[in-house]
Amino acid sequence: MSTEHPVRVAALASQACARTKDKDGWLALFAEDGCVEDPVGPSGFDPEGKGHHGKEAIARFYDMAIAKTDSIEFIHNDSFQCGNEIVFTGLIRTSIGGSIIDAEGVFTYRVNDEGKLLNLRAFWEVDRAMKTARPA
Repeated sequence: MSTEHPVRVAALASQACARTKDKDGWLALFAEDGCVEDPVGPSGFDPEGKGHHGKEAIARFYDMAIAKTDSIEFIHNDSFQCGNEIVFTGLIRTSIGGSIIDAEGVFTYRVNDEGKLLNLRAFWEVDRAMKTARPA
């Protein structure tokens, strides 16, 4: 049995499921009323910037953002766990369509008392990430 806090366990499991393209496992980590904001605010994934609320919307986000990548790597500089929340600093490196893109930012996760993800929020700048695009 893990002695790590449930939010760290859930966050790292979320990243592992994204990395291995385990959609069902990834969705199972979320509470029914969970929300994904990646990136926070308006983007091509979320034009209104209101987030993806509920498992059906989170599944659509997965299909738009995660499933289309060739690979995803999470590179942490540091993490801070407080209460039922954790924040990671670092970057998410994606390979897609023959290019590698680094989204440098701050990535937060919050769980409920059952250890299910309530929020996954990614603070990164699309334009800044696109400037890192290079051949894979």
